[in-house]
Amino acid sequence: MKVIQGGVTAPIGFEAAGVEAGIKYQNRKDMAIIWSQVPCVTAGTFTSNVVKAAPVKWDMQLVADSPFVQAVIVNTGIANAGTGAEGMRCVKETAEAAGKALNLPPKAVLIGSTGVIGPLLPMDRIKAGISKLVEAKAHTPEAGTNAAKAIMTTDTVHKECAVQLSIGGKAVTIGAISKGSGMIHPNMCTMLSYVVTDACIGKEALTALVKADVKDTYNMISVDGDTSTNDTFLVLANGMAGNPEIKPGTQEYEDFAKALRYVNETQAKRLAGDGEGATALVECIVTGADTKENARILARSVISSSLTKAAVFGKDANWGRILCALGYSGALFDPEKMEICYEGGGQKILIYQDGLGTDFDEDIATQILSQPEVRILADMKMGTETATAWGCDLTYDYVKINGDYRT
Repeated sequence: MKVIQGGVTAPIGFEAAGVEAGIKYQNRKDMAIIWSQVPCVTAGTFTSNVVKAAPVKWDMQLVADSPFVQAVIVNTGIANAGTGAEGMRCVKETAEAAGKALNLPPKAVLIGSTGVIGPLLPMDRIKAGISKLVEAKAHTPEAGTNAAKAIMTTDTVHKECAVQLSIGGKAVTIGAISKGSGMIHPNMCTMLSYVVTDACIGKEALTALVKADVKDTYNMISVDGDTSTNDTFLVLANGMAGNPEIKPGTQEYEDFAKALRYVNETQAKRLAGDGEGATALVECIVTGADTKENARILARSVISSSLTKAAVFGKDANWGRILCALGYSGALFDPEKMEICYEGGGQKILIYQDGLGTDFDEDIATQILSQPEVRILADMKMGTETATAWGCDLTYDYVKINGDYRT
């Protein structure tokens, strides 16, 4: 596998675009399209929030029941959540308008929305935006980047990734764009992530890969502890690479799974590191856990802790915050038989061991906590299982951003 330039237009047969439609924002791109020249199989996961946005309900049905999909239309600024029957009408109209413009059945068009909960979509602008998108879509790297920029809300940077590997003597490419900065918490987040590939793979095999992968990527990030109404992670595969179909139990399946993991982990870390107001990516690596699930629970608990996140922002090596977060996680362990370290900037210090804080150098701790990437290492000394979770520090700017997000 090799990392290549680009995003969703890197694989064969995929085109994209991002345009300004004036949904909420002015003078910025706020609608995107991803389109495949041929029908795709698809798999996905969605928010665990009981309150689900209209586009999430639409996409869930299509992923489960539609014989194929071929396009994705995304708008930012308005989430189309908490909008009842009118919201579903807007989704249907969007899919019908896109289907007519692309010569597709509406059930082949996936829909994504992100932004403020409550308002209805301005359908005249949505439909005009679709016309612009269809005209602008292209296979160029710039078109993929425009789509990545168009799905941003409070993100400070666009997020795209692409890799290539050989399957059966054919070059197979995977590309992705994602957005997310706030309202992000494990079990999906205010996150939209779209992954496309030209690999030939069946729907059942793709679904199995997606469900397994999300447990250790997108579901291992947290910015603020809030699980959104709109979280969507979709993978589309159009088979245009011409490789022999990827089958479970084969080396090709394992190779493809590793490449997909790289893409999703890369995007997940970018989402966590671009948390609203964040100044540092915080990574918690739990080792020595008794079970894989407990390792996940412990790592997620640490990076979800507001007090731990605030301590990182304040450059305060307060190991008590971390120990406390491990303790209330729900996973059982012996706090007098484990250790915690900080790591970053090429330095590592032991801060807690076997029930007591260590006599660590506060200056070195401050240097580590001043890095753009800070790692918290927790060795539970109970077994061999490990897990990694990602978050960010909690800053004053997070409150400023969210204090007036709607108005």
